[in-house]
Amino acid sequence: MQDPGGRDIYTVSRLNREARGLLEAGLPSLWITGELSNLSRPASGHWYFTLKDEAAQVRCAMFRQRNLLVRAAPRDGMQVLLRARVGLYEARGDYQLVVDHLEEAGEGELRRRFEALKLRLAAEGLFDAARKRAPPRFPRRIGVVTSATGAALRDVLHVLARRCPVVPVLLYPVPVQGAGAARDIAAALALADARAEVDVLLLVRGGGSLEDLWAFNEESLARAIAATELPVICGIGHEVDFTIADFVADVRAPTPSAAAELAVPDAAAWIASFELAARRLAGAASRALRQRQEAVARAGRRLQSLHPAQALAQRAQRLDELQLRAANAAVRLLASRRDRVARLAAELAARSPAARVVSLSQRFAHAHARLRPALRHRLALARAGLESAARGLQAVSPLATLARGYAIATRAEDGAIVTDAAQAPAGTDLAIRLARGRLRARVTRHD
Repeated sequence: MQDPGGRDIYTVSRLNREARGLLEAGLPSLWITGELSNLSRPASGHWYFTLKDEAAQVRCAMFRQRNLLVRAAPRDGMQVLLRARVGLYEARGDYQLVVDHLEEAGEGELRRRFEALKLRLAAEGLFDAARKRAPPRFPRRIGVVTSATGAALRDVLHVLARRCPVVPVLLYPVPVQGAGAARDIAAALALADARAEVDVLLLVRGGGSLEDLWAFNEESLARAIAATELPVICGIGHEVDFTIADFVADVRAPTPSAAAELAVPDAAAWIASFELAARRLAGAASRALRQRQEAVARAGRRLQSLHPAQALAQRAQRLDELQLRAANAAVRLLASRRDRVARLAAELAARSPAARVVSLSQRFAHAHARLRPALRHRLALARAGLESAARGLQAVSPLATLARGYAIATRAEDGAIVTDAAQAPAGTDLAIRLARGRLRARVTRHD
């Protein structure tokens, strides 16, 4: 607005709005690293926190639709790498960052190396389904490549013992984490392939961070898996974990236990299927014997029916039946003709114009007598329903409550209804709804 002297006078809202536009237009989306602190997670699902380094700090906001995509749970003191836009919260005039992406610092570089190697090996055809082999349905021996002391081995042995305890297991112990782990795992795969002591290999490891699982993202291990003649079932980490080894392996399982389940058939299920097959075979044999016995019985009855005496008796009985049917047919025909004549006479009488006029006159008089009381009754019911609905609506109307002197207070910044004084600290702008009109107020103190 302008005063009489021609000066352009800003309101606070206009100043903050234009400052926000300058910030958002003048700076692009940025990658920023620092320490996360003062993390707040209100019921709305949005995250509010401070990003700081040794000399400075800045407030940040990450809204719910974006923070649902964050893999690592944030915590105070975590070193993070985030992508954000510079903005300004107009209601308080606070400069802040609006965060689009957040990850733990250090993981981003590993993730980029992972994606680059994945694209390159896929282009070479190492992930193609055509080059992968199906594991045998009934392996004679299973090889397990994993740590001898890890929980993954215990899980695999437990599943194998439960599903098919008769299949022996051969362990190829290797480190599954740290420097040189990928080299040792590749050597174990080559050794198992050269010895040909097993029919299938399980490459397994428990869960962990991307850095913990990095040995299974090394190119040397990926090429060793591709070069292995034995089928390889890979079960690394949890369901959500994917490694390069998973893509190269012949079969990918979501967990070590799932890899063990894919390697062997379920012995209990096979025994149940054998028992079912035995019951079906016994039933089929019983049915076949019964069918042969019935066929013999049918042949005997047919031979008896072909005897000349039987044929003569059949012909005599058939002659008697035809004579009786002819007599009955004549009687039924005569009765049918009589019934038709009577029916036509009744229809002729019923269709007389005089009878029709009498019937319509009676219906008109009856309908006219019922119409007026029915209209009065229907109108009374509708009036009573309308009055009842009006009374119910008035009883539940929030305006009736406001008319008795009550008010509804909401925070001006987000429209949330204030039911507790703690929800509106000093300085909070309020919008107050009365029975007639609204008020604007600011909290100065609490009583």
